[in-house]
Amino acid sequence: MALTIETRTAADITAAELYDLLRLRVDVFVVEQDCAYPELDGRDLRDDTLLVWAHDDGELLGTIRVLGVHGTTPAIGRVATAPAARGRGVARALLEHGIGLCRPDAEIRLDAQAHLEDWYGRLGFARAGEDDDEDGIPHVPMVRTPR
Repeated sequence: MALTIETRTAADITAAELYDLLRLRVDVFVVEQDCAYPELDGRDLRDDTLLVWAHDDGELLGTIRVLGVHGTTPAIGRVATAPAARGRGVARALLEHGIGLCRPDAEIRLDAQAHLEDWYGRLGFARAGEDDDEDGIPHVPMVRTPR
């Protein structure tokens, strides 16, 4: 697998690239996880949001977005991996890349699906509150503090 990671703002992404990213997110979060929620929340279009994705020779493997990337409390979210790419290190590569996009002094936040708490913990994130329910799926707030 030749993994290539792309990073762009909404102003710099093509319509076809954006469509592919949103399609993957809808396929994973809305269809596969059976959660009807407003995936198109407007945050992708903000100036301080970076859209990040991994592909192998044009085949989309996974995506994340980084909100508030230039601030001291950015958030990583919409972590989605294509079913055929799972278990191949795609999400880890995307998260490591996303962490590297943030300021060194940033306290990075994310809301993890509760069953992935340990996985995110291996990337330096720690629980930062009680579990909550997001569209029928238990989530836990997590924070990665500067080292």
